[in-house]
Amino acid sequence: MEETKDSILNKAFELGKKYESNYTGCAQSTIAAIFDALDIWDESVFRAASGLADGLGLTGDGSCGALIGGSMVISYLFGRERKDFKDISKPIKSYKLVKKLHSQYLKEYGSCRCHDVQKSLTGRTWNLWDLKELQKAMKPGGLLDHCPTLVGTIAKYATKIILKNGFKP
Repeated sequence: MEETKDSILNKAFELGKKYESNYTGCAQSTIAAIFDALDIWDESVFRAASGLADGLGLTGDGSCGALIGGSMVISYLFGRERKDFKDISKPIKSYKLVKKLHSQYLKEYGSCRCHDVQKSLTGRTWNLWDLKELQKAMKPGGLLDHCPTLVGTIAKYATKIILKNGFKP
């Protein structure tokens, strides 16, 4: 039986929450949730996101890993191929779709910078390179109370954009 659009979107959301809660790594959790909801996989895309969690390399200073992960899947499915590298018009569709995801993200969270989002959601920022901070982040009131839902939400938003633009699972 073919899955409905709503069931695919719900699956992306639930898997995003589950993967971030169980494994962490917001960029990879988002990619895995979208890929699994769409029943596709590319190990290279998943692997390429391994250093992108918590605002790039656990710094908190870059873009949210969930936003990056969702953008990577959109670009993977709608982006320019190497054979078209010289054609500057080829990535326009992926630019537009990632811009849509970015706009939805900003509407929901106010900023795409990880530390800004952490402060908005938890009232503070977290240094995940400090063992004590990391342990606190994993406890109630910390990042694991908020990031799984954020990852699920962005996985769902990205999946909706992907489906709306012609991808057939």
